[in-house]
Amino acid sequence: MREAIIIDTDPGQDDAVALLLAFASTDRLDLRAITTVAGNVPVAQTTINALRIRDLGGADGVPVHAGAAGPLIFPLETAEFVCGPDGLAGTDLPEPRGAATPGHAVEAIIAICRAAPDDGITLCPLGPLTNLALAFRLAPDILPKVRRIVLMGGAIGLGNMTPAAEFNVHVDPHAAAIVFGCGRPIVMFGLGVTLQAIVGHEQVARIGALGTATGRAIHGMLTRPRPGGLGTAGHPMHDPCVIAWLLWPELFAGRDCFVEIETGAGPLRGRTTIDWNGRLKQPANAHVIGSVEAHALFERMIERLATLP
Repeated sequence: MREAIIIDTDPGQDDAVALLLAFASTDRLDLRAITTVAGNVPVAQTTINALRIRDLGGADGVPVHAGAAGPLIFPLETAEFVCGPDGLAGTDLPEPRGAATPGHAVEAIIAICRAAPDDGITLCPLGPLTNLALAFRLAPDILPKVRRIVLMGGAIGLGNMTPAAEFNVHVDPHAAAIVFGCGRPIVMFGLGVTLQAIVGHEQVARIGALGTATGRAIHGMLTRPRPGGLGTAGHPMHDPCVIAWLLWPELFAGRDCFVEIETGAGPLRGRTTIDWNGRLKQPANAHVIGSVEAHALFERMIERLATLP
């Protein structure tokens, strides 16, 4: 039986690869909608990017809904310094063929969840958690419909936006606090594991050699020049871990933890305190993934991505 999912996203190169992996996995995943949020770039551009990726992957039947234009409290901070002026540097994708589906992303999340049976929808947020927080506040009746929330965000160690915080949680920590306090099962992919998800140079070359538009776009994203401080032996793929876990959970390991979000405006804004060793004696609110078999992960990903146009 296929798992019904909503991908909430702010594309973003690694968001794009996550979406493409979902498009290539229709045998396992029933993607009900793509909802967009401001994050890597403003929401008008993340929506255009989601449509461009949908065109690339041949997933015309999946609706794209534009969502929140900014965090709940703080002014929006974006990440063009990493992902380029349009958020998808390196892809060389044309403008989208179609437009977003009418209706706000939060309304779409609520409607899809309300129409589902209990435990019927898995939410897969890849960016700031603003849309999910708004949906849970506006319609708490949807919470029983949420099977689980599998998200990319947070860090057990150093952040990548500030010393304390990972980008997605830093942008909207209040939304993250609402989501982590919602009482539904959460699977958390923080920087501690996603920075292990390194696609190596040989694997990148094989993606480029697929001979498809998808392969060329992904190769362009993974080989684009990136600013100082981001260099590695390969390219970390943060957001695809979320979709990969739905497909191959045996490649990952983690433990149940209590996670607390710092919502203050000071230097710890967006810090995720992860009680890995259970010192705080608080009930766990997330299953925090700590390790990944990266080589096997990307071997399986390449096999799937090769099926796309």
